[in-house]
Amino acid sequence: MTVDDVRALGNAIREQVGKAVVGQERTVDLMLVALFAGGHIVLEGPPGTAKTLLAHSFARALGLKFGRIQFTPDLMPGDIIGANLFNFQTSSFTLTRGPIFTDLLLADEINRTPPKTQAALLEAMQERTVTIDGDTMALGPRFTVVATQNPIEQQGVYPLPEAQLDRFLFKQEVGYPSADEERRIVATHGARKSAMEPEDWGVEAVADAAAIGRAVEVVAQVRLVDEVVDYVVALIRGTRDVADLESGASPRAGAMLAGAARARAALDGRDFVIPDDVKSLAPALLRHRLILSPAAEIGGRKVEEVVAGIIDTIEAPR
Repeated sequence: MTVDDVRALGNAIREQVGKAVVGQERTVDLMLVALFAGGHIVLEGPPGTAKTLLAHSFARALGLKFGRIQFTPDLMPGDIIGANLFNFQTSSFTLTRGPIFTDLLLADEINRTPPKTQAALLEAMQERTVTIDGDTMALGPRFTVVATQNPIEQQGVYPLPEAQLDRFLFKQEVGYPSADEERRIVATHGARKSAMEPEDWGVEAVADAAAIGRAVEVVAQVRLVDEVVDYVVALIRGTRDVADLESGASPRAGAMLAGAARARAALDGRDFVIPDDVKSLAPALLRHRLILSPAAEIGGRKVEEVVAGIIDTIEAPR
């Protein structure tokens, strides 16, 4: 497989997802980058903006096993990863695997469950393994988490701790569609009497785990010259010297940004990274890793504004 094949694969996936989901092109692009860079993504947006349908359609187009967990305040870690249950007929324990044993996991409304249960995802997201009663079991190499959050409701929610947010490659804000897109949504989906699955919209698998694995290998070979490496480091270090930020990005953020830029380049059919790859991904990669200072919050500043200022200040290589 070559970078041209990766680009063709990405376009085919976009086409399939577009059969069920109107708009959201930027979100689909970030999901593709996360997939090929081996990362995870959290989608934040109001109800009814097709976050669940998008994740399901994405998994369908990829030919991957899809799993969904609806997070609630009473959800326990064992409900996610599974547990050893005693079988009275055989007088022995039997392993019951939880829904985390899948390829693409939709963690729906992840901020509705307590930190103890949220933490059950930490090992799986970082190591792609799960430990049950001391036994470590591997998840699939393509295991990817697409988490969703509702930013409107503030009661009964548990904000994700910084340690877990840092495991997500991107945080994408899913907003309302444009007037034209909303008209298309009403015209097509409004005629349906009940919820439909991606396959009902004609979404077909155009890839499989093997093809995705080959694409990941191609992405890993994309060239990252020293000048672009220096640019990534300068952006990350620049977040630690801004008065509006109480906490900047970690070195892990820089490594993730470099890996994501490689995936972005391959999806564009290039075997080398350019500064624009880094620039285009930096806001989604940094917005959940930076903490505004109290003065900046009082002043109504937004993280995205600070990131944009850092990008404008640091000169990109030519």
